[in-house]
Order: sequence, then C-alpha cells, then structure tokens
Amino acid sequence: MNFELFLARRLYNQGGERRRASRSAIVIATAGVALGIAIMVISVSVVLGFKYEVQRKVTGIGSHIQVVNYQSLYDTESQPIVISDKLLQHIRRIPGVTSAQRFCTKTGMLKTDDSFQGVMFKGIDADYDLSFLRSSLVDGEIVKPFSATQSTGSLVVSRMLAQQLHLQVGSRVYAYFFDDNLRARRFTVSAIYETNLTEYDSRLVFCDMHTVHRLLGYEADQSSGADVNLVDMEHLPAASERVMRMVNHQQDRYGSPYSSPTIRDQYSHIFAWLDLLDMNVIVILVLMLAVAGFTTISGLLIIILERTQFIGIMKALGAANRPLRHVFLWYALMLVGRGLVVGNVLGIAFCLLQQHLGLIHLDAATYYVDSVPVLLSWPWVIAINVITLLLSTLALLLPTLLVSRIRPARAIRWE
Repeated sequence: MNFELFLARRLYNQGGERRRASRSAIVIATAGVALGIAIMVISVSVVLGFKYEVQRKVTGIGSHIQVVNYQSLYDTESQPIVISDKLLQHIRRIPGVTSAQRFCTKTGMLKTDDSFQGVMFKGIDADYDLSFLRSSLVDGEIVKPFSATQSTGSLVVSRMLAQQLHLQVGSRVYAYFFDDNLRARRFTVSAIYETNLTEYDSRLVFCDMHTVHRLLGYEADQSSGADVNLVDMEHLPAASERVMRMVNHQQDRYGSPYSSPTIRDQYSHIFAWLDLLDMNVIVILVLMLAVAGFTTISGLLIIILERTQFIGIMKALGAANRPLRHVFLWYALMLVGRGLVVGNVLGIAFCLLQQHLGLIHLDAATYYVDSVPVLLSWPWVIAINVITLLLSTLALLLPTLLVSRIRPARAIRWE
C-alpha cells in the first residue's frame, strides 16, 4: 500500500478523539461538503424537473413544430393550407419525429343557460396522438376516436372552462360560430382535462375534425395545419431545420405559403422563464462549491496546526515535505469523500421522496405544476460529484503548503 495513504488512514481513523478542535473541524468540513452536494443535487433535479414537466405539457397539448399557412401567424382565425399525405410521410421520416397529424382550429363561443365563454375549437381525427390528452384527463374518458369523416358530437373541455360554465361529463352545451351568419352546434362533454397551463386551459377545447372542417368551409384537402411531435426537445433544432427546408418558401396548389413555427417561437415567454432557471442553478452551484471548499480548507488548516508536533517528528526522522503534504491531502480527501457520500444520500433521498410523494406543493396557476417536479438525472449527479472532488483537490493543495513551513526543532516543542 502507498505509505502516504497508509499514514493518512491511520491519522483519519484516530479521528481527533483527544483533540476537540480537530473533532469540530472534521464535523464542520464533512457537513459543509454534504450540505453543498445535497443542495446541488436537489437544485439541478428540481430545475430539470421543472423544464421537463412544463415542456412536456406545452408540447403535449400543442406540438414541437407546426406546419401552417404563413398568414395564420398574424390572423386570429387560422387560414387553410394543404397538408398532403406525401408531405406528412416526408416529415415522419425526419430523425426524432414521432408523429405528424393534421388539425383544424376555429374560434367560437360555448354558452350555457347562465354563462358563456369564447374558446378555440381544435378539430382532430382518429390518427391524432391522444396520449398526453388522455394522461391529463381528470374526469370522463375519450371512448370513441375523433373522426375526419363524420361528426361525433363529443367535446373535451378543460376543468377551468367546466367550472366557469358549470359543466360536467355528460352535460350538453351549445357552441356558436360567428361568420357571415350565426351558426350553432350542440356538443356533449365526454371528458374534462387539466394541464395547469392557463394559456391552454382557458380557451382550448377538442372535438372531431369533421365538424370544424365543415364550419371553416375548407376544400377536402385543406386543413389548418399539422402538428409535428418529437422524441424530446433535444431534437428540436435539427428537426425544425429539416422541416423548414422542406416547406418554407413553398406554396400549396392554391398559392398559400407554408410556415413552420416551433413551440419556442409560439411560447417564447415560457421558455425564457425556463432559461432563467439555468442561471439560478449556476449561481447555486458556484455558491455551494465555494461553501464546500471553504469549510474543507478551514478544517484541513486546523488539522495541520494540531498535528504540528507529528509533522516535526516525521521531518526529524527524515520525511520530506512533499510526502507529508500528500499525507494531509489524502486525509482531506477522505473527509471530502465522507461528505460526498452523506450529501448524495440526503439529496437523492429527498428527490425520490418528492418524486413519488409530492411533499412540497406549489400554486399551479403560477408555476404550471401543483407540486415541485423532480427529475433525478444520474449523469448530472455523477458530474456534480466529479467536479466537486476535482475542485476540492485543487483547493486543498494550498493549505498543505503550510506543512513545508513547519520546522522540526520548533514543532517538536509545540504544545
């Protein structure tokens, strides 16, 4: 075994049982590293959880990329565009794309006996991916698939709208559409969803595409656009570039220009808020690394000072400065290692408890989620530990220089 490591382990196992200052220094240094690691693991996990959960909701109820008429970006009412089967097939072949489906949207009004509310009707067909919508249901279920060829008369509304209009599953409600003349349709509420995203919950309802398509008066091959969903946000830059090259500056057979806005373009304020969280995490990581480094350096200085007599005796026996510095460096790294273990246990335990039990709750109207979301990422946990260990090692080189300044003759008489 390395003699320096062996000696460090013997000193470490003594633990300073007869030295109150050493004992306190060891406890403080270990606690500082443990606290720093725990807070760093929790902070990164919470931010990753927030970003994942909010992005999942925004893209789940909408889509990562939309292919629409360029004029729809500036009009309150959607403009028609041809989304051919061939175009959808080309989009689905793009790496990272999981689905691409047509949709139709039209503004209208839901009215009950005592209330009314302006909403956006989104018509979808049987091929539309309803996995997120089904996971967000709080009442009822989508039994029959929506259709592009016939009217089902079913309507999926948000809990916010259901409370405002006093609706429940099975309620019948009239919808009114204002164009050149007033048109009315009757729907039956089949399910109620909740995403806690006010931008969606306050105005978006789902019905079959056949009804919306007829109300819009589009040609058979026209729709409001196509929703393109990806595996995750990491594929968005490359996939959006491919879709852009495919459709931008192109026109359909009616002369309507294509456009392909991404979810970041449509909801830039939400993603700007999420990006700010990254800066908060960087500040927390820097502060916690500083706390861990400061407490460890302070503890090591105290330990070296209390081992002055030992250092003097070792030098009198012929030990060089460098091996002695390595002894105390190993000693300090053992303290850091124990702090890393304790901090990881505390941080990971909190993350797992919050992930499964949701102990800490939030105001969903403000934060888009009803409890603190946690996403425990093992690569991030490993990276935090490795960086902390490397920076601690570099920081500990400075206090070990004190060993070189200790003179054997004076150190042996040290009391």
